[in-house]
Formats: sequence, C-alpha cells, structure tokens
Amino acid sequence: MNAQDYIRTDPLPEAVGRKNTVLALDLGTTTGWAIRGFDGLITSGTVSFKPSRYDGGGMRYLRFTNWLTEIDRLSGPIAAIYFEEVRRHVGTDAAHVFGGLLAVLTSWGELRGIPYQGVAVGTIKKHATGKGNAPKQAMIDAACARGFTPADDNEADAIAILLWALETRGGVQ
Repeated sequence: MNAQDYIRTDPLPEAVGRKNTVLALDLGTTTGWAIRGFDGLITSGTVSFKPSRYDGGGMRYLRFTNWLTEIDRLSGPIAAIYFEEVRRHVGTDAAHVFGGLLAVLTSWGELRGIPYQGVAVGTIKKHATGKGNAPKQAMIDAACARGFTPADDNEADAIAILLWALETRGGVQ
C-alpha cells in the first residue's frame, strides 16, 4: 500500500465534504467550538464545563458527553471532529481537564464511528495568522478578518481549527 492509497481511504478528508457536518473544538474548562453544518453554514461559540461547588469530579465530563450528543442531534450527524492538540500545559489542572475531555471526545467518537483528528497548536496558528506562535489576540483578529465575531480566544481557536480542516481537507492539501 502506498501513500496515495492511504489518502484516498482515510475517512477524515472524505468527511470534510460539502454536505457533511464538521465539528472543531478547543478543549478546556471553557471549550470553544465551531461547526460547519450540512447546509454549509458555520456557527461557533463557547461552552463552560466548570463544575459547581456541589459537583463530583466526573460531572464536567458527563456534561461534555451530553453536550456532544446534543450538538450531534441538533446539527448532525457529525461526520468528522477536529480538535486542538495541546502538547504542553501551563498548569497541572489544565492538563488534567484537557486529558479528561480528550478521553470523553475520543471514546464518544469511537462509539459512533466518527473520525477525529488532533491538530497541533502551531499548525492552527500558522494557518490563521502566518505565525506558528501567534498570541491570543492575533487569533481573535484573524477570525474577525474572516468575518467572524468570536467572544474570546477559545472560540477564535475553534474557528481557526474548522477553517484549517475545511481549507486543507484535514491536512491533505
């Protein structure tokens, strides 16, 4: 099997097709999301998975699971998921939250046969701004320049991930 055979049979690039729903996520306590629906419209926002003082340790992950299921029900079926793949976190808590959300996301996708792919932070920033180490404000400005109005850097990152996935067919082009 050569590289071309793999590219043609990879489900992610095929899922980015025009009539498929694609979800992009910037995972964290405040998760940024952007979705291109089957109708071609792009919607984005943020959702908080911050636990209340009475929540058990797993409640944020149950809420994330329910949120994914609701997004799939309302806008789906989701054909592909792209997420920001963070390799280094500033704090231990952020790393734990990211790991937990990533575990939920990948298991949720596996159960439904939805392909998913992590995209390196530098790749997203370079595609959006031309610089692989662009600051948060530059990401917001890049989203605004493309006609979006992100509430914060989490939403701007999700928009950038989605645009990267659509414009490169998931990194194939």
